[in-house]
Amino acid sequence: MVYEANARVRDPVYGCVGAISSLQRQVDQLQTQLALAQAEVVHLRTWYATSVSGVVASPPSKSSLSAVEPGSKPLFLLDMVVDQPCIGESMWSC
Repeated sequence: MVYEANARVRDPVYGCVGAISSLQRQVDQLQTQLALAQAEVVHLRTWYATSVSGVVASPPSKSSLSAVEPGSKPLFLLDMVVDQPCIGESMWSC
């Protein structure tokens, strides 16, 4: 109740609901970014597996990675990917 009262002082119309909505939007955006990164990992692993097995494969095209910001560097190693069982679901249902 104290939190709600303080939130009402900061935002008399929405109170803590505004903060919760903002955080939920951020969670949704981050889940989308995570899904894109995981898709890129799968794509790169597939490309690597086919290139190691002797099948001639061209490296991943720039268009396949266009969802990632240009000039950005990967923030993780491929071996460090963790499965997320609740990905794509609301954080309240996990």
